Amino acid sequence: MDKISITIENLTVLAELTESPTAQRIWEALPLEGKANVWGEEIYFIIPIKTELEREARAEVEVGDLGYWPSGPAFCIFFGATPISTSHKPRAYSPVNVFGRILGDLTPLKTVTENARISVKRKGES
Repeated sequence: MDKISITIENLTVLAELTESPTAQRIWEALPLEGKANVWGEEIYFIIPIKTELEREARAEVEVGDLGYWPSGPAFCIFFGATPISTSHKPRAYSPVNVFGRILGDLTPLKTVTENARISVKRKGES
């Protein structure tokens, strides 16, 4: 599976992509950059990719999931409850294509602020 690095200001986390059409589209579009939006314990940013919802798309996701939100279109990082969650699990505003998962500790993501610079690259690229 392909690995990516997500850098938000001075924080870098690694993630692993799934084998899905959305993951492939994201991989081919790298590197991506933008400004972070924070919605509860979700970070997202607008990306220049257009793709449809996959059959497995869902609104309730797992902590650590990466999702593509077609309405944005946005790259989403879920690390806890969002304003519309009904439990400790993240809930997207509307269904997303889950295309990857953060590897390691998610706690540092809680320090990310609105408009922080974010970049996503293939692991090992500078």
